[in-house]
Amino acid sequence: MPTFSAPDGTRLAYRVTGNGTPVVCVPGGPADSAYLGDLGGLSAHHRLIVLDLRGTGRSAVPEDASTYRCDHLVDDVEALRVHLGLSRIGLLGHSAGANLAAQYTARYPGNVGRLALITPGSRAVGIAITGEVRRGVARLRRDEPWFPAAYAALEAITRGEGGAWEAVAPFFYGRWDAAARRHHAAGRPENEEAVARFAAEGAFAPAATRAALASFEAPVLLLAGEFDVNSPPLSVAEFAALFPGAELRVQPGAGHYPWLDDAGRFVATTAAFLSAGTEGA
Repeated sequence: MPTFSAPDGTRLAYRVTGNGTPVVCVPGGPADSAYLGDLGGLSAHHRLIVLDLRGTGRSAVPEDASTYRCDHLVDDVEALRVHLGLSRIGLLGHSAGANLAAQYTARYPGNVGRLALITPGSRAVGIAITGEVRRGVARLRRDEPWFPAAYAALEAITRGEGGAWEAVAPFFYGRWDAAARRHHAAGRPENEEAVARFAAEGAFAPAATRAALASFEAPVLLLAGEFDVNSPPLSVAEFAALFPGAELRVQPGAGHYPWLDDAGRFVATTAAFLSAGTEGA
């Protein structure tokens, strides 16, 4: 697995799959990027360059734990671009990784040829998601056999009472089948400190990020899952409206991992969007 040096000397790893125009992929979590796989077969259309964020996967643990903060991770993405020798990158961010991708785009707009935000987290732009919005999406699943227990846990969580996070896992998938259960078990973040510090105080500057994205002129795709309680379609639409002309897609029947729920539909949408405007050096 190839590595490169971050600005502070931390060795960071990435993996490359597929051929075609390169797309730098930023995982959420922070978790081992292995959960992304090849994004449902997107590697058949593009060369996916998938970063392991510091302290996750095969990337080293930094000496300074404060560098787990999202705004500091922007420097890691820029170091990867320089390492790859790319003048501009196609950039794809999933979940919490979309916060990082958005902040990178705000800081280095000229380095991003196309931006795809998949079921994105929105803390970087200050979009708050209410408990009622999440519960409204969850109620679309009321006919599922696991719904009563999962919804009760979600209600407790959204009321701020804590709760059994494992119980709400089915809401993150379009189908809570054996494949989804395996994916959930394998994708849990293992570096608790990286998770805790990712959104630490100072990690986000929503007003500045929103202002920068408002003038970002390259093509942008935001993709939501119809059933995603983490990144509900209403919130993703609000995020999309921050850009001058972003394309918003809501994938029917999908949860937080749309490439698992309907790989064909996800790849068709995402590959078409990324097929132009990504250049290498």
